Amino acid sequence: MAIVIDKSQRWRVIAAHAFLIFLCALVLFPVLVTISISFRPGNFATGSLIPKEISLEHWRFALGLPVTNADGRVIIPDLPVLRWLWNSVKVATLSAAVAVLLSTTAAYAFARLKFAGKKASLMGLMLMQMFPTVLALIAIHSIFSRLGHTFPLFGIDSPWALVLSYSGGIALHIWTIKGFYETIPAEIEEAATVDGATPWQAFWRVLLPMALPILMVVFLLAFIGAVNEYPVASILLRSQDQLTIAVGSKQFLYAQKYLWGDFAAAAVLSGLPIAIVFILVQRWMISGLTSGANKG
Repeated sequence: MAIVIDKSQRWRVIAAHAFLIFLCALVLFPVLVTISISFRPGNFATGSLIPKEISLEHWRFALGLPVTNADGRVIIPDLPVLRWLWNSVKVATLSAAVAVLLSTTAAYAFARLKFAGKKASLMGLMLMQMFPTVLALIAIHSIFSRLGHTFPLFGIDSPWALVLSYSGGIALHIWTIKGFYETIPAEIEEAATVDGATPWQAFWRVLLPMALPILMVVFLLAFIGAVNEYPVASILLRSQDQLTIAVGSKQFLYAQKYLWGDFAAAAVLSGLPIAIVFILVQRWMISGLTSGANKG
């Protein structure tokens, strides 16, 4: 049977589609411009969206391959872009795993257990999220500078210092996972306890598998945050081989010369790990993001 749609409803549908198309264009345009710059010959930020001539010189430079200059000279790239990318992947994977581990257990305590100072602790976590990380840069540098004297592994210019620093920013993740736990009826864990499970077994074997979608969401958010993070990484990392892609890419832009093409190729490369992780966890992402709306 044909569905009859009145004229006002039809215009609303058309307006909604037009708005979504405009929103997609607004999001995709900067990405397309960056990809276009990476394939243009020369280092120019302006130009047509579709290059008149395709050049792979910037991609060869970003991938560490020799580049033949216009005068015939062979130039060996002096900036280790792939190493920066690998450093970013390592730091982001480790810090996201630690963030999920700490947030999961802390959120369980706030959602299920009763203890003194619980409400004040939750309010404290919320307040911590209201201040930008930039305000703590001096304190972070001072802490890790002193920590490095006792434990060099966590001192300045060590990726482990960056992992430890990122692991402290889990307040938002705790709130997110806690909200998901509260949508799961406590009777399910009580039934497992009646069947003989210990509190740890009820948490590990019953609650945690049900919370897998939100854990994937938190992992992805922590991973993206670590790959894109610049201020903390710029004060903790110094030597060129230890830099992440976000910090190292700044070396393409200096006062005497702006290497926009090389910078654009490195920027596109930095998005690949995020895209790969998103593809791997996307089947949990939708259920994790919408579960609160369905059950709340």
